[in-house]
Amino acid sequence: MMDQAMIDSEPRFTNGASRDTARKSLIDCHVHLAALPDGDNGCFISPKLLRSPLFRFILWKHELSPSHPRDTNQKYLEHLLVELRASRYVQKVVLLGMDGFYDQTGLLNRQHTDFLVSNDYVFKTVCAYPDMFLAGPSINPQREDAIDEVHRCADAKAVLIKVLPNAQHFDPADPKYIPFYRALAQRKLPFLSHVGYEFSLIGKDQSLGDPERLRLALDQGVTVIAAHACSYGLMLYEKFLPTFQKLARSYPHFYADISALTQPHRMKMLLLLRHQPELQSRLFFGTDYPLSVFHMAAWGRVGPGTLWRMIRTKNRFDRQVEVCAGLGLEFRSFGELLAPLTSH
Repeated sequence: MMDQAMIDSEPRFTNGASRDTARKSLIDCHVHLAALPDGDNGCFISPKLLRSPLFRFILWKHELSPSHPRDTNQKYLEHLLVELRASRYVQKVVLLGMDGFYDQTGLLNRQHTDFLVSNDYVFKTVCAYPDMFLAGPSINPQREDAIDEVHRCADAKAVLIKVLPNAQHFDPADPKYIPFYRALAQRKLPFLSHVGYEFSLIGKDQSLGDPERLRLALDQGVTVIAAHACSYGLMLYEKFLPTFQKLARSYPHFYADISALTQPHRMKMLLLLRHQPELQSRLFFGTDYPLSVFHMAAWGRVGPGTLWRMIRTKNRFDRQVEVCAGLGLEFRSFGELLAPLTSH
């Protein structure tokens, strides 16, 4: 039987706007600021990650050379700016940093850190392009100065704090991080946390991606955004939908983003959420740039005209809109959350 959604229709967003009326109105809350260490930017990448297939693919796709880090970092930014400026729907993006691994004394351990994009580099980049970028620094709560860094980032106009527990080796449910969460709540900084398996970086304990572990932050009053719409990230096996539903019912300040949902290993959650209208008002737009955006989830589920529009859309920001909204998944712009937080 033909899927009920197999029609040619205009994608619509949660606020009811069509593609035409929603042009250039979205803020993407999940864009990675990738950078090689160039001597003074505070960034780091391990030799193991530099040799990994995914990182080598990204370097190849963007025509980047690890032998010339400063030029490579500028070229990455230029590619991002070109694609963002060409987008029909996205006006700004939140650039995400990536903190490292910290030992039990709270000090950075480079031996166990695969990738570090410093907060200073995030703020420097945002300051250079304030009309295009917003700052999403990363703070591992295990670091000895985590609370001081929260206040520093808030003072520097950060719009959220990003973490990836699987790769940063910390348990979001550990009670010792309560003062950190209370600082986030005090400064009204949303907490964007990776959810599910981690493949891009070298995750050690994949159980740390369980969204149930975010409950502690929510109990301290933190606005939490679960990345990747709470998807588990193991192809057709999806176990976190009930957790998403429970957290959404219990906490009005719990949200998720739709980043990477068109990736094959997270596509199952995209298809499930199409039939969960009560959760769609909790979804914020995100891409997980520079990762690719696929349209295979739409095959057999939309009409030929809609599918062709997705296929011919090469801009990754716009394809994420076309695929997700074209499948009937509604979502919001991060700007809708940002406005009330910054008005207090």
